[in-house]
Amino acid sequence: MRTSLLALCLIALVASASGQTMLNGAGATFPYPIYSKWFDEFHKLHPDVQINYQAIGSGGGIRQLEAGTVDFGASDQPMNDEQLKKQKTAVLHFPTVAGAVVPTYNVTGVARDLNFTPEALAGIFLGQVKNWNAPEIAKANPGVKLPSAEIVVVHRSDGSGTTFIWTDFLSKTSPEWKSAVGSGTSVNWPAGLGAKGNEGVAGLVKQTPNSLGYVELIYAIQNDMAYGRVRNAAGKFIKADLSSVTAAAAAAKVPDDFRVSITNAEGKDAYPIASFTWLLIPDKIDDAKKKEAIVEMLKWALGPGQKMTAALHYAALPSNVVSKELKAISKIQ
Repeated sequence: MRTSLLALCLIALVASASGQTMLNGAGATFPYPIYSKWFDEFHKLHPDVQINYQAIGSGGGIRQLEAGTVDFGASDQPMNDEQLKKQKTAVLHFPTVAGAVVPTYNVTGVARDLNFTPEALAGIFLGQVKNWNAPEIAKANPGVKLPSAEIVVVHRSDGSGTTFIWTDFLSKTSPEWKSAVGSGTSVNWPAGLGAKGNEGVAGLVKQTPNSLGYVELIYAIQNDMAYGRVRNAAGKFIKADLSSVTAAAAAAKVPDDFRVSITNAEGKDAYPIASFTWLLIPDKIDDAKKKEAIVEMLKWALGPGQKMTAALHYAALPSNVVSKELKAISKIQ
């Protein structure tokens, strides 16, 4: 009797498992906090859908999508034409939230917020601005006693959409950076130490005196780290927060394929190192259950999911962008 009962239970479990739709995604660490929240909440509403997401960096997500090992990718950099040509099927871009990348630092004896010009940030990461009391930093921070200590530069070691956002901003604001280094998910860094993931950079900056790196805003906040104001296109020093990232997103002119950069956005209140982040979805999905689950997940993320963004320091999408995306979902076949 006991054996039969156990057998029936096992059969029930197998049947239950076989009825579940499993979605696998991989990519950007930048939106990982909100994706983790979303996918957990979506599973509560749809117990038959399980979404596994690996935060391995935007470059890794694009490669896994190309290899066909995931159902969707995620990136903080829109795929370029060359990358799109490598895919087995067309890939659709769906912006999910807007967020900010911030200069975070650990300066001995300095507890207040610091101001950074684009020129100073480019100089630091080019290895030309070497000390914390250099004129390029001191001029933007009158009255702050900056140490003469050497700046320890920290950057990403892995392919990263966060790096793309950072280097995209530097390329737009510094001709020298654009010609010497340029923008991309991976670049040849002229100076500094590498760390993997937003969490790796945050950890290295936090434990290294007189260091400066760049991380997604939520990682600076979660780790209780100082992060600076950055001079925007209007000439104002702006700190990244919900309103300043929203201002940057609202200024964007979004094309039909949603591939757009919003760094150095116009507007006096716009934080200049902001970006959308995208889910990358194949336009043809052979598995009918997976297609249905992805479509429902996208609709939910663009609807109720947007109300969860502020708590994790992301900006919700502008309503005109959401409207365009809801129409674009019909392209998934």
